[in-house]
Amino acid sequence: MPDDTILQDLRTPEAIESGSMAIIDAEVPEPRPFAGNEWVVVRRMIHATADFELLDLVRFHPQAVAAALAALSQGGLVLTDTEMARAGLPLRRFDPLGCRVECLMNDPDVQRRAREQGSTRATVAVDVAAERFDNLRNAILLVGNAPTALLRILERCREGSIAPALVLGMPVGFVNAAESKALLVEQSPAPYITITGRKGGSALAAAALNALAQIALDTRAAGSGKE
Repeated sequence: MPDDTILQDLRTPEAIESGSMAIIDAEVPEPRPFAGNEWVVVRRMIHATADFELLDLVRFHPQAVAAALAALSQGGLVLTDTEMARAGLPLRRFDPLGCRVECLMNDPDVQRRAREQGSTRATVAVDVAAERFDNLRNAILLVGNAPTALLRILERCREGSIAPALVLGMPVGFVNAAESKALLVEQSPAPYITITGRKGGSALAAAALNALAQIALDTRAAGSGKE
């Protein structure tokens, strides 16, 4: 390490996180492209990736934040397309809200039907979830990996056979990732948060939802008079 390197004396997780957020705020001075709770979400996504290009790529449906907070505060289901995303949504945030986090990618019925249909597990998981969880009413659907899952969600939303509260559509990659997210912005009847282009991933989608869950928790604590 060069002799002129200056390290910040931040040792606790809380201090490191607070210091990171302060750096992001300082490097993105006002007026920012996002304000209020949208900025809280985007800042958390930047914190997860150190990628300031997200400032130009994130897109919010006008009702996205309000719809997400309503679903979270009512204990809505969260459905993810990867176990990685589910692992990134800690129980300490979602249990107090009464929210159940599910991923059906390894479900035996999903695996069997995917083989029989010659389809992807991600596609079939959307259909199985709709059958099991009341047509996904008031659910938050988090897609961080599979464009096929996002395309199936859009198809079923347009049919009116599912009615999610929010689609967090952030598949990453080169085959239909950018295209599926463009269709989400153009066609989704449900509120959404997405990232244009090829970037995305489970960590980013989980970061966005964690930010929303923390807002919901803070709002509940403020309403009950808790610090």
